[in-house]
Amino acid sequence: MARTLPAARTGRSGPGPAPDPGGRRLPRTLHPVAWWIWALALATAVSRTNNPLLLFLVLAVLGYVVTVRRTEAPWARGFVHYLWLALTVVTIRVVFRAVFASGTTPDDHILFSLPHLPTPDWYAGIRIGGPVSLEALLSAATDGLRLACMLCCIGAANTLANPKRALRILPGALYELGVAVTVSLSVAPQLVQSVQRVHRARRLRAGRAKGLRALRGIVVPVLEDALERSLRLAAAMDSRGYGRAGTATARSRRTTGALMLLGMCGMCAGAYGLLDATAPRPLGLPAMAAGAALCVAGLRLGGRRVTRTSYRPDPWLLPEWAVAGCGLLSAVLLFAGAGFDPAALNPAFHPLGWPELPPVPAAAILLAGAAGFLAPPPTARPAAHVPAPRTEAAT
Repeated sequence: MARTLPAARTGRSGPGPAPDPGGRRLPRTLHPVAWWIWALALATAVSRTNNPLLLFLVLAVLGYVVTVRRTEAPWARGFVHYLWLALTVVTIRVVFRAVFASGTTPDDHILFSLPHLPTPDWYAGIRIGGPVSLEALLSAATDGLRLACMLCCIGAANTLANPKRALRILPGALYELGVAVTVSLSVAPQLVQSVQRVHRARRLRAGRAKGLRALRGIVVPVLEDALERSLRLAAAMDSRGYGRAGTATARSRRTTGALMLLGMCGMCAGAYGLLDATAPRPLGLPAMAAGAALCVAGLRLGGRRVTRTSYRPDPWLLPEWAVAGCGLLSAVLLFAGAGFDPAALNPAFHPLGWPELPPVPAAAILLAGAAGFLAPPPTARPAAHVPAPRTEAAT
């Protein structure tokens, strides 16, 4: 009879990954907040520049980090869709700039001319049609590319961070909203999986219908699968007490709503005071701090009615600090403007010339790409068990 040996003691406790005797980092899931801090900091850095070389470098960094650190989860396959969305944003920006032209200068390089539509006097300042210059299209493309990079940063965070694990760190007052957002984020990957499963089933059944004829045979099973999944989800949420009022009274709910409303108003006033140099000083940082304090008080009061327990909470270890720190440091370097000419971040297209690549901002963006090897490798999905071939015993 075989005897199982006791597991070796590792001399550790807690939810973090066990140390590897060989010195390698064992696969584990990085804390979702670290990925969101990294992505939002990189998006903040992108908002400071209009240099196409730096923006393409940001896209390269995002592609590298997503490629080496994404998991096999359904939500981790959506970064390519964000790239298509980014391309659509750039295209729309260029088309709008070509149609709604703002005039040209004698030094511009005219590419083509569109039919001009006369506008009334009260619509002055906007031209519909007319000559389209190369400088105008390049300026529109770089503006759209900056917005596209911001969208790709958010897409990278959604691809790398586990939305279900991010739900654990939300305050109790925002738990129901977080559940709704998590469910909505998982709808598209589940629909894609349903379509692929139905398509494979039709191929196994020798279904040869294509085009509109095959649409009915695919849409109906997909909708039925989505309805069945939604009913199972509703039953699971109801059995776990989702949406219960708890011990909160009507007075506490009204107080929570008032604190949150006043806090958001205070933060909006503080943001306006910080951005407007002519605003009174109390309208800036003091209003921002007071609004944040009221929001925190409202979240704590509203979170009392939700009681949650955590099973194996996500650890915040050195890799989390490293990933979040490299993203924040990249944003700080671009905002500080030290060691390079700030004009290099926003090159002009008049006269037309090749933009320069400033070394310090480029190094800052490459520093954000260090998250690709600072983060631990993701946990791989266990491979399917393949039975060994049967052989005859030797006599």
